[in-house]
Amino acid sequence: MITESAEPTPRSDHDSPWKEALEGYFPEFLALLFPRIHADIDWSRGYQFLDKEFQQIVRDAATGRRYADKLVGVHRRDGQPAWVLVHVEVQGEPETAFAERMFVYNHKIRDAHDVPVASLAVLADTDPCFRPEHYHDDLWGCSVDFRFPMVKLIDWDTPEGWPALEASDNPFALVVMAQIRAKSTKDAETRKAWKFRLIRLMYDRGYARTTILELFRVIDWMIRLPRTLEDAFLQELYTYEETKQMPYVISAERFGIEKGYRQGEADLLLWQIENKFGADSAAALRERIEAADNERLRCWSARILTADTPDAIFH
Repeated sequence: MITESAEPTPRSDHDSPWKEALEGYFPEFLALLFPRIHADIDWSRGYQFLDKEFQQIVRDAATGRRYADKLVGVHRRDGQPAWVLVHVEVQGEPETAFAERMFVYNHKIRDAHDVPVASLAVLADTDPCFRPEHYHDDLWGCSVDFRFPMVKLIDWDTPEGWPALEASDNPFALVVMAQIRAKSTKDAETRKAWKFRLIRLMYDRGYARTTILELFRVIDWMIRLPRTLEDAFLQELYTYEETKQMPYVISAERFGIEKGYRQGEADLLLWQIENKFGADSAAALRERIEAADNERLRCWSARILTADTPDAIFH
């Protein structure tokens, strides 16, 4: 149970940032993690995300939970169309049925649309032994042997791999670094230091303001901090941004997001109180609720589900 005095590190959200990063930087994603495939695509003809088609195809597949799947239509350099299934495994523990799921999705997409499909696995877990690259099944000599390219992100966390990421001018390298540090770093102070270091890299590379804000959203989503450390991080960012003569590019944006989110949480809680205990109770508690931080608002919003009185929300 979360208490008002507790200040846990917010749980990192890996699914949403990966989806956003793949949508915003798909060519860069392939160039960094699957360079041979990137080189075989005619990028001048564009590419198309086929999420609706993908959801329809796999809707009835009994293969468990999915993680940041993307289906993308591309053109090969020989002029032939192809579809790329990108399956990002972001759960903390390995999954026995992962390779089978890759096979099922590949087969269903190919069967539905009669096009070649390349299924690519990106494994973001921390188990060095979990490395599925093929699915095999056999019955009385009738066999299936499905193989797929796989990248294990922690393989970049080496004396050779990490400096290559830091030196890379590919924006997706920052996404990979953020994911690795989000998974491998438990100490909050160390997470804060890594978060600041990755943000500095964006400035050092001279990215445009739009790119900086897009990548910041992904990094901020992946590497979450307790409230006090988040405030200290943003203050350091203010100072650093001033030295780069780009004052408050990220910090003002982040504070704006925090303010809007906190106000939304407060409005929702007040609406719940009004519906459960009446308008007078909501009016009496408005000042206290609007002054609360995000953690307290989340805690109170959970308590209202079982509270018999308004006072029970806060105790």
